[in-house]
Amino acid sequence: MRAAEVARTGYGRLVALLAAADGDIAAAEDALGDALERALRRWPEDGIPDRPEAWLLTVARNRQRDRWRSASHRTSVELEPDRHSPALLEDVDPDALPDHRLALMAACAHPAIDPGVRTPLMLGVVLGCTAEQIGRAMSVPTTTMASRLVRAKRRIRERGIPVEVPGSDVLPERMAAIREAVHGVHAIEWASSDPEPVSDLVGEALHLSELLTRLAPHDAEAHGLAALVALSASRLPARGGRDGFVPLAEQDPRLWDPDLIARGEEHLRAGHALGELGRFQVEAAIQAVHCARRRTGRTDWSALRRLHEMLLALAPTRGARVSHAVVTAEGVGPQAGLDLLDALEPVRPAFQPEWAARGHLLALLGRADEARTAWQRAISLTTAPAQRRHLEEQVAALADPGRRGALPSPD
Repeated sequence: MRAAEVARTGYGRLVALLAAADGDIAAAEDALGDALERALRRWPEDGIPDRPEAWLLTVARNRQRDRWRSASHRTSVELEPDRHSPALLEDVDPDALPDHRLALMAACAHPAIDPGVRTPLMLGVVLGCTAEQIGRAMSVPTTTMASRLVRAKRRIRERGIPVEVPGSDVLPERMAAIREAVHGVHAIEWASSDPEPVSDLVGEALHLSELLTRLAPHDAEAHGLAALVALSASRLPARGGRDGFVPLAEQDPRLWDPDLIARGEEHLRAGHALGELGRFQVEAAIQAVHCARRRTGRTDWSALRRLHEMLLALAPTRGARVSHAVVTAEGVGPQAGLDLLDALEPVRPAFQPEWAARGHLLALLGRADEARTAWQRAISLTTAPAQRRHLEEQVAALADPGRRGALPSPD
């Protein structure tokens, strides 16, 4: 259905435009929801408009106007001519997207918003990710995440936080949160491990990361983020196909996008020239080493191990530690990688990539029963169908080692 497609690709842009009028994000989402419901009823009979997003925006802003004029709203919120005039709504243009979305992201990164919810809030209201998607990517129950988002939207409205791009004196202190949100878009898509991208999140992450480099050209980590997203996205064509998920080590480098690799490397050089090393630049450098296989035909595991050690010094996350173990296994041996996994403290909820990696290392060491147990645990934690099928094939291959796939390099 065309309305659903527009909702997926234009949700955040339209909410940003609607919320710019009064800062009420929840009301903007409600107005857009009403417009989408009307589209589902009208478009099958009347035909799809020439400019679907403009149609939705018109209906939604009329819904906003009705709310502002309603008796119930007038008794609780004083109308302000500069914020609630029909002329303001008439001026908004669905093609004037970048600044409005950045304005909404900046509002979500306001100091009054709990730091722990800034990234989820941006993912939800600016990019249209669901509470379920965000919660899964951040290992938080869906109901808990939904409650946090509701409270944060209420705070923006109650505190009167403006939906506007802050000046150069304020923007730097919010850039870290904005970068994390854009990275979250990339992480949600990559966590799916499915051949088809989730909605248009890859394109959104590419667009927004490069937009940040234009907004803050001297921010080294903005360039690092843009490099990371571009280099990762370059491998999308090789991640899957009719047979499902293909791990990085088994991908055909000839399918990788050379233009995106070049863009990523350009941003990596730009960030390096600024002389301020950060997490995203190191992660991008790791991806650049992997992408170099398209030119050289080999993977420099020694360089990858050094980069992963640098990453652990900057951001010692669980994911970084598991990736370091996998890279160590490739360069030193599976027992060395397994030793690193064994040294990790148990966590709840369980971390799916850790169990998947453990299964591969145990299988390489010939410990089939333990590998089967680890992989079955990973399967129980997997929500992406393609990745689940891949893991099930690995379990089946334990009876025939010749069929076993390669060790899953960090993707």
